[in-house]
Amino acid sequence: QVQLVESGGGLVQAGGSQGLSCAASPSQRAFFTYGMGWFRQTPGKEREFVAAIDYTFATDYRDSVKGRFSISRDNAKNTTYLQMNSLRPEDTAVYYCVADDLVVLTTRPPKDWGQGTQVTVSS
Repeated sequence: QVQLVESGGGLVQAGGSQGLSCAASPSQRAFFTYGMGWFRQTPGKEREFVAAIDYTFATDYRDSVKGRFSISRDNAKNTTYLQMNSLRPEDTAVYYCVADDLVVLTTRPPKDWGQGTQVTVSS
């Protein structure tokens, strides 16, 4: 199990940039053994996969954010980042940091979730 705390959400204009951070506090094993990722949710919709980075630093993105969002991790700081550029109003959502064993998959809910941080993109 790993505790996750997101930061960096807020209000940004369309076309702007926003960075999110996720500080992890693993209780059972080292941070580098976790796959990390980001999901998001808007009211009335299911949570959807945004991006993931596994223990080998391989990355994956949903199609709508490819080329605009970038996920990274710093194992020395137990932190994962999501840099969001060219933001669109449809990116407005609560963004959740997630963690799972080695890899965050899009085919099953990740094991650990943060509390979420709101990102609002104004048009």
